[in-house]
Amino acid sequence: MQEYWEAYMKPIEGHVAMMLFNAGVADNVPDDKYMYVGFVKVKLNNPKEDGLVSQEEGDDVGFIEDRLEMESLRYRNGKYIGRIITQGEVNFIYALKMDFEWQNTVEDAMKHFGEYRYEFGSRIDTEWEVYQKLLFPNIKEWQIITNHHACDNLKEQGDNLHQTRAIEHKSYFTCNEDREAFVAKIQEMGFKEQKRSEVPFRNETMYGVSFYRMDKPFYYDIDALTMELIDISEACNGKYDGWECSLVKKVWHTIKIE
Repeated sequence: MQEYWEAYMKPIEGHVAMMLFNAGVADNVPDDKYMYVGFVKVKLNNPKEDGLVSQEEGDDVGFIEDRLEMESLRYRNGKYIGRIITQGEVNFIYALKMDFEWQNTVEDAMKHFGEYRYEFGSRIDTEWEVYQKLLFPNIKEWQIITNHHACDNLKEQGDNLHQTRAIEHKSYFTCNEDREAFVAKIQEMGFKEQKRSEVPFRNETMYGVSFYRMDKPFYYDIDALTMELIDISEACNGKYDGWECSLVKKVWHTIKIE
C-alpha cells in the first residue's frame, strides 16, 4: 500500500467533520490481506466550539497519531487508513490483518497519554465499507479537493485568483442526445461551447464537450460553480470532468512623477 493522503470536510450526523484519508490505497480496495477494521476514539480535552481540534491540542493529536503508527508497525498488524475529527473526538482508523493484538497495540500507544480518555474496538470488514462509504469522498467532495489543489498551484505561481479569466470545463455523456440537452442548459448560463469530441471508453463511445465562461478561480467561487456543473451534468446522465484556466499574474505599473 502506498502513502498518499488527502483532507476535506463533510457533515456527519449534522456536525462538521474534518476527514483525513489514505488515498493511496484506493486502487487496491478491498484488500484481502486486511480483513478487519480497528478504531481508536480519543476524547479531546479542549475542542473548538465547532467540535474540531484546537490549535493548543493539535500537537497532542499528532503525537497520539505517531505513537499509534509506531505501535502498529511494531506489532505488524495494521495499516493506518484514516482519521475523523468531529464532535470533540478524534477517531483513528486502521485496516487490520487480524484483530487479536489490536488491544495491545492501542494500550501500548495510549499509555503515554494518560490525560486523554479513549475507547477502541474492531470488527470484520472484508469489503472495506468503512473506507469506501465513510472515509472516501463522494463525487462533489473529491471535486472540491481537486479544486483546491488547482487553486493552490495557481497561487504558488503568483496568481491571486480574483482576476476574471476564461475557465474551460469538460463533461462527458453516453449519447449525443444527452450532450445536446446539456449544451442547451449551460448556454442559458452564459457558457460558450468550445469543442466536441467522441472518445472510446470500455467498448463504448463517450460524447464529450468542452465549454468556457469568464469566471474567477478563487476557492469558494470555483467550488460553487463546479458543484452546479456536476448537478447539471448528472441531470443529463453525464459526468463532469474538471476545469482548467490560464495563469494570471498581477502586473505592477510604475508611474514616474516629475
